[in-house]
Amino acid sequence: MKIKAYDFDGTIYDGDSSIDFYKFCFKKKKSICKYWFKNVCFFVLYILGIKTKTEMKEVFFCFLKDFREKELLLEEFWTIHESKIKTWYLEKKHTDDIIISASPEFLLAIPCKKLKVKDCIASIVEIETGKFLSANCHGKEKVKRLTEKYSNIIVEEMYTDSSVDLPMIEFAQKGFKVKKNQVIPYDEYQESFVEKVKHTFFTPKFIRFVFVGCLNTMNGVLFSFLYSLFIENATLAFVIGYMTSLIISYLLNSYITFHDKHLTFSKFIKFCISYIPNFIIQLLCVYIIIDILGFYKLIAYIVAAIIGIPITYLALLLFPFKEKK
Repeated sequence: MKIKAYDFDGTIYDGDSSIDFYKFCFKKKKSICKYWFKNVCFFVLYILGIKTKTEMKEVFFCFLKDFREKELLLEEFWTIHESKIKTWYLEKKHTDDIIISASPEFLLAIPCKKLKVKDCIASIVEIETGKFLSANCHGKEKVKRLTEKYSNIIVEEMYTDSSVDLPMIEFAQKGFKVKKNQVIPYDEYQESFVEKVKHTFFTPKFIRFVFVGCLNTMNGVLFSFLYSLFIENATLAFVIGYMTSLIISYLLNSYITFHDKHLTFSKFIKFCISYIPNFIIQLLCVYIIIDILGFYKLIAYIVAAIIGIPITYLALLLFPFKEKK
């Protein structure tokens, strides 16, 4: 069986339907703000890798418990938002299309019925409570769900706005990148500089790295300052403090940032090599701020540590913790 597959949010729908639905519900009932604290807590736990994306989204959708006539709510929502279905898809759509999305099935049921697509495969979420009855349907899970339901499926074309759908792109015969109303063959699409920066630094992994970096900064500053109480040369005290915090940094980054529990001596050496550019830049900062500008040494250590964060992150991504494709 041959089909064409489409992601929903950002691909054929202009925006994120789950966010739009939440905004719509919030206007109806402001009291759902009582879940915000729990939402933020689970978001932070997800960023730190303690909770899964499915668990975070399950907490997000718990506001559904506060609404009674949910079917009427959904009908009213789509009456207002069906205009956000992109024109390029309306001109191209076919009854053999399959929409496959991480959004809840209950949320996409109405637009998929109106579009008369063959099927909609999405996250199975209990509408009464927001509880997930399946894994979050994104990434590799999309391929798994699709092949489990259709054993003889051939995906001729896959359309998406996100690199998260790379497993589906690889599974399909042809892949397409959707950017607003523009459709580009996936292998011809070139990310802009802004997109590359966004995909590198605006990620849970980088946030975890910054969190670990704050701990490492405190370690480096503390050890450097303590050593400087016994070592007259401030630069030498910084070097020794830096090396001490480097060992702690390797452990924290392995377990927290990159979720890599395979600790080896060779990886530690690569980790140390990755810190050489950072070390040189920080050493120059300490020398300039203390020896040339004459500022207090504690200030020098803090400034040096902050400047090195993005440089170190890129080095770690490209060397010791480089992901295998």
